[in-house]
Amino acid sequence: MARRTKIIATIGPASADEATLIAMMQAGMNVARIALAHTPLDEALERHQRIRDVAERLGLNIGTMIDLPGSKTRTGRFPAEGVEFSVDDTVTLVPGAGDSSAEQISIDYAHLVDDCHVGDEILVGGSVIFAVQKVQGQSITAKVISSGPLSGRAGVHIPFGTAVYRPVTDFDREALDKFVEVGVDMVAISVNSGRDLRELALEPHPRGPMVIAKIETMAAVENLSSIIEDAAGIMVERGALGIEANLEDLPHIQKSVIRECIAGGLPVITAAQMLDSMVKAQAPTRAEATDIANAVFDGTSAVMLSAETAIGEHPVLVVETMARIAERSDDQFNHQAWAERVAAIRMAGHEHSEAAITDAMTIAAARASEELNVRALLCISASGFTVRSMARFRPSAKILGFSGQKATVRQLASSWGVTPIYFESGTADYEERVRLAVNQARREGHVATGDLIGVVAGIASVARATDTFRMMRVP
Repeated sequence: MARRTKIIATIGPASADEATLIAMMQAGMNVARIALAHTPLDEALERHQRIRDVAERLGLNIGTMIDLPGSKTRTGRFPAEGVEFSVDDTVTLVPGAGDSSAEQISIDYAHLVDDCHVGDEILVGGSVIFAVQKVQGQSITAKVISSGPLSGRAGVHIPFGTAVYRPVTDFDREALDKFVEVGVDMVAISVNSGRDLRELALEPHPRGPMVIAKIETMAAVENLSSIIEDAAGIMVERGALGIEANLEDLPHIQKSVIRECIAGGLPVITAAQMLDSMVKAQAPTRAEATDIANAVFDGTSAVMLSAETAIGEHPVLVVETMARIAERSDDQFNHQAWAERVAAIRMAGHEHSEAAITDAMTIAAARASEELNVRALLCISASGFTVRSMARFRPSAKILGFSGQKATVRQLASSWGVTPIYFESGTADYEERVRLAVNQARREGHVATGDLIGVVAGIASVARATDTFRMMRVP
């Protein structure tokens, strides 16, 4: 079986050049992420255009994602090569947004000096811990008690902090406006509730970008139902979430969030430290390989690489490694058991919901594809709704997601098992659209004459809920 779990890779100094982008796309990157917390806005816009240009030249449907910084407390920017901190290093911490170095770290938290006391511990970048030794004037002397590298504008966790949470900052607004103008496909933002997502006030996708809600606080976990209602996708950001959650609870939270999101029909991304050792090493640890496999078995739609490709020494090798592990895990995935479990969840109490007919059609398609061993499931959808509905059941047959909207095609790059295909049907007629999609699938080698396939498509003249499913042989 070809790989079905998608790969999101962060583009940074180590991977932003054209040659590396080409190699990463060919190695298996499906979505390119730009973290605006670590990338100046003008540079991020240039990278976005370069990604689009390279993908178009290669004929690949690569999605683009920006990750907004939000109101998270962060350090000032470290040098491009980053800084490695060792246990017992002494560092000065100061409030402000100035650049950071091995000797002095700026933290954009105005109450830093007032809120810190001797003995307090501050976590930076998810792994480096500083213990406060002295507070004097407008600076703090701290000692490293947990080592590690820091780069970009690293996130800072101050457990005793008193800052007021704001989901969308002025910078977020400015960046969002510019990236919506250039047609970014996905926007990731940390939220605590569905209300935070509504504050963005974006057009629904595909006219606007898909909004990916980052779950990185316990408040977000508690409000997951409201977030699922307003989000287009979910990211389980385990690095930040692992700071608030008890360590022993984190794996179970991950599984629970993935299960609820898939049942809700949303793509879900598992993120943070998946191949962290490969920032420097040329091979992952056995625990990292197992972590990726377990995320696949949990039902994740995509796995995400952060520092590994943004600042790591082997970005292409990292993508190749992730693709190899994910493909092997996809091959071992229990598709039929998963589909039956999700079908039971979807149809229980949803018989009269707006999406009930789409649910019924996609459940039937998933079951039929397993029982009859169909070659492919062709899903035709303007918005991608039907395609994502099909993907939630994790059929073993390949899913061909057809859309006449280029934005939808790129957005489907994050959906499990979907081969996104752009086609110009030029007609609203149901039979003609199906005929054109089947012919294109055959021309491009996805199916062959005589193959048994399933077709899930909507009838454009009436409501979206009238999705239909049928089996047919490829002529």
